[in-house]
Amino acid sequence: MILHQLTVDPAEFEKRTGWEAKPEGLCKGDACVPAPQVRTPEGQLDVQVLSDRLGMPLVTDEATNTHALGPAGLGRSLTTAVAPELELPDYQSTAGPQPFRLSSLLGRKVLLVAWASW
Repeated sequence: MILHQLTVDPAEFEKRTGWEAKPEGLCKGDACVPAPQVRTPEGQLDVQVLSDRLGMPLVTDEATNTHALGPAGLGRSLTTAVAPELELPDYQSTAGPQPFRLSSLLGRKVLLVAWASW
């Protein structure tokens, strides 16, 4: 959902996401998530609260004042794009097998291919 402000009309939010703002919280079908302080004094929905309560990733481009609200993951979305350290033996080293760290390629484009026979 692309937005140009961090508030959204409740009817528009329901139309675009399926989540309805009810007195008991944000509901989609039988599932309801408590969301106190989700409504602004003007009756709009606070997008930052929605993002936090529903686990929807929120990305902002400050240069264009554009906000992208991703789908509800309910805790299953990525919080960072940082991969864990990967260390493999380097069998081509002249000094024998040495550990090779993927982070040594920082700043370069890397293609990592994995294959399994099953």
